[in-house]
Amino acid sequence: MRIAVNTRFLIKNQLEGIGWYTYETFKRIAINHPEHEFFFIFDRPYDPQFIFSHNVTPIVVGPPARHPFLFIWWFELSIPRVLKKIKADAFISPDAYGSLNTKVPTLLVIHDLNFEHYPEYIPRLARWHYRYFTPRFARKATRIATVSAFSKSDIVKQYGIDPDKIDVTYNGANQHFTPVSEEKKTLIKKDLTQGEDYFVFVGALNPRKNLSNLFKAFDLFKTNNPDVKTKLLIVGEKMYWTDDIKNSYLQMTHKSEVLFSGRLNLEKLVEVTGSAKALFYVSVFEGFGIPIVEAFFADVPVVTSTTTSMPEIAGEAALLVDPFNISEIAVAMEKITFDKELTQSLIKLGRERRKLFSWDKTADQLWNSFQKMTKGLNKKNSAK
Repeated sequence: MRIAVNTRFLIKNQLEGIGWYTYETFKRIAINHPEHEFFFIFDRPYDPQFIFSHNVTPIVVGPPARHPFLFIWWFELSIPRVLKKIKADAFISPDAYGSLNTKVPTLLVIHDLNFEHYPEYIPRLARWHYRYFTPRFARKATRIATVSAFSKSDIVKQYGIDPDKIDVTYNGANQHFTPVSEEKKTLIKKDLTQGEDYFVFVGALNPRKNLSNLFKAFDLFKTNNPDVKTKLLIVGEKMYWTDDIKNSYLQMTHKSEVLFSGRLNLEKLVEVTGSAKALFYVSVFEGFGIPIVEAFFADVPVVTSTTTSMPEIAGEAALLVDPFNISEIAVAMEKITFDKELTQSLIKLGRERRKLFSWDKTADQLWNSFQKMTKGLNKKNSAK
């Protein structure tokens, strides 16, 4: 088959959530299925590292799709022309963007619908695009893959999609995430926090990540435990640094104990995550929550939310808190600090839980979803 893939998020040194998903899954799929031709469609010059095997042909077509109007141009004009030109048998889009202007069978990966639940967290024009086009893409797609049972049920509920059309393909974790030696931890903490322990948050700094309540909870924890030398390290770019987040930080009594690293390269991220006392990932909404699984692989205790997909992904291997309850988050910080038996138990449970998640499994599950789509098309064609 001639399979076209939307690879616009494969950008050198700038891989983030969907970029990593695309990289990890299609590296495996292309290599594991040499009998098929894959056409990777980029919206800008590509790096050769993303041409994973001899059966991958790169295609660059503009304009660079990084704005709602350019999204429409790229997906509704450029993509249909490319699919027609290469005579594609199928199109796979791992970033939830499809095309309403093509009849090529499409497998669409929808990671979550956060914009339907928290539209106020997204700039107005992007919000309009997501809420107008995503339900139309979902209904037009031949098949849909998503990253959790929560997201599947959300897509069904929000858009009235037949659940039999949707497959769950859990994310994996980068294989570089492994436990960090005590010697390395000492060096990392010396470099980052003058040798002090720290809680870590990893993710884009936007409102649904709940940084405002995390700051307030940490402030309460420090106030109640003035002798505990622990800092809070925030890892990630300021995606939507709202007034609420900024004011919560500025109003902290202990804001000097909060450190911002910005975005880290993979090697540094692995070291920083693995050296933390715990990961605090108390987001209000997630379709999956990859940092939870990465922490499991790093032997780091996890505190995460009782909401959306997070209990599903964490299982019993994390301490679950109400992300809207500042006191509850602060108490979790105390438990992590003082209850050594609990932290060791969480690490042990995380080692078991992480066995559920790997990019090999994700790639196999996504390919199985693709095969369901093509089998269904073959049956329709046979019936004709």
